[in-house]
Amino acid sequence: MARSRPYVILSAAMSIDGKIATRTKKSRLSSDRDLMRVHKLRGKVDAILVGKNTVHADNPSLTVRRVKGRNPARIILDPRATVSLNSKVVKTSNTIPTMLVVSEMAPPRKMPLFAKRGLQVIRCGRNRIELRKLLSILAKQGIKKILVEGGGTTNWYFLKEKLVDEILVTVTPYIVGGKDAVSLVEGHGFGNISYSFKLKQIKKMGNEIVLRYVL
Repeated sequence: MARSRPYVILSAAMSIDGKIATRTKKSRLSSDRDLMRVHKLRGKVDAILVGKNTVHADNPSLTVRRVKGRNPARIILDPRATVSLNSKVVKTSNTIPTMLVVSEMAPPRKMPLFAKRGLQVIRCGRNRIELRKLLSILAKQGIKKILVEGGGTTNWYFLKEKLVDEILVTVTPYIVGGKDAVSLVEGHGFGNISYSFKLKQIKKMGNEIVLRYVL
């Protein structure tokens, strides 16, 4: 029986104390070896998904560079369409399939600007992006496996809606600290400790540990 939505893998590198970025939004935590692993994983999925905050803070390419492999499609969650037209994902959207997912709150006048640059604009939700509806739309477009690369707010909404099938977390040998640093999962948080995953694999890579959890 066909799945009604893509398989979702949440991927991140975090410090020992559970932070994925410092209070100044510096997020380079992984070693070169771990980045190679991540790029290999990117080459095996149909799409990479991030939130607008990740694009604003890191200006990532979201491509496969450290290993040989195809570039997956890129999906940006941006309810109000605030992503810069000069960001790397926008500037390369004519060569790599890129989707900008917005809500009804996004200004209509901005949509042609993104479409002209080659982005597929998807309106999905009134005040916020409806993730379940979005995943259904993506499944109909043939996307079967998605790699969610955060950040913390995007991770929260996927977990809140219980749309994550697998978690891959690299624990790096750093301490970040600070209430303003970005945690692996931000948002309001759960009131009860009941949502759990099963540990399937532990892999030691030098001074890092990669943990794989599944539902």
